[in-house]
Amino acid sequence: MSRLPYLLAVVLAAVLASSASASQLVDRNAKGIKLEVNAKGEALVTYTVHGTAKHVLAWGAVNAIAPTRSRPQLVLKLDYAGGWGKYHTTYWKTFKNACGAYTGPKLAWYVTACTAPDGSHWALQSWQRMLPNYGLAPSATQAVWELRLSHWTGDLPVLQVSTDWAWHQWDHLFGTFTYDGSPVYGFKATSGGNPLDSFGRNIYVDTFDSAYGNGWKRENSFLTHTGTGVFCYSVNPHGGHPAGKGARYRATVEGPGVTPDVMWEGLAPGAYDKAADLVANDAIAQLGDRQCRAN
Repeated sequence: MSRLPYLLAVVLAAVLASSASASQLVDRNAKGIKLEVNAKGEALVTYTVHGTAKHVLAWGAVNAIAPTRSRPQLVLKLDYAGGWGKYHTTYWKTFKNACGAYTGPKLAWYVTACTAPDGSHWALQSWQRMLPNYGLAPSATQAVWELRLSHWTGDLPVLQVSTDWAWHQWDHLFGTFTYDGSPVYGFKATSGGNPLDSFGRNIYVDTFDSAYGNGWKRENSFLTHTGTGVFCYSVNPHGGHPAGKGARYRATVEGPGVTPDVMWEGLAPGAYDKAADLVANDAIAQLGDRQCRAN
């Protein structure tokens, strides 16, 4: 058999890209980016936007907590005056960097990173989260490169993705998103797939050299499933849009809390293979998610 009926729920939830925030959005289309961290555990992000210098002070959170209805996810405090209110408007001028060379794991969408005296890591990443689905040309707002700040210790979140086929013909992606051994998911979202709490996460899938054109194009985005952190998606035609079957796929997801964003990239599954499909069916069954079923 082939891949799950790619559940309409997932496809519907993927129609619009999510606007949820996570690992923490600092600004958009930033240039000349610099990251410093002092001995107090405060980070200073310096950059320019449209020729204007910015100094953003960040502090107050590390890592993430498991999904819960009892409290919000961890979030950094950001002071866009570089310390105004907490210190004074010129605090950034006397900021003393104590952050050393980065010793953490390799990061996707890397801009810069360092390791603080307490052993925790700080990093800045940048990627185009808001691209429109189905390879459509983005507007200026959709094409922005988001600058995202993270602060963590230990291992990164884990995005596991496998490929096979839906209905013996369409490329299909399925997997899990976990952090610290627990699934990452939210409790409430809009009908368009936008998380309505601080725990929900969308998987943003891009397709390479597809019916949409050469290079990387956004295929869709969809939520991890509540309770399991599992996801599944079929690359089939959507409305008047052709199937975005590509030579390769990549998936990016915002880290939970203030952990880094992570990315997976791999080859398309190729021509349908019954034996491989049966193996994938078993893998899907092992996920224990009722929304993702082999057909």
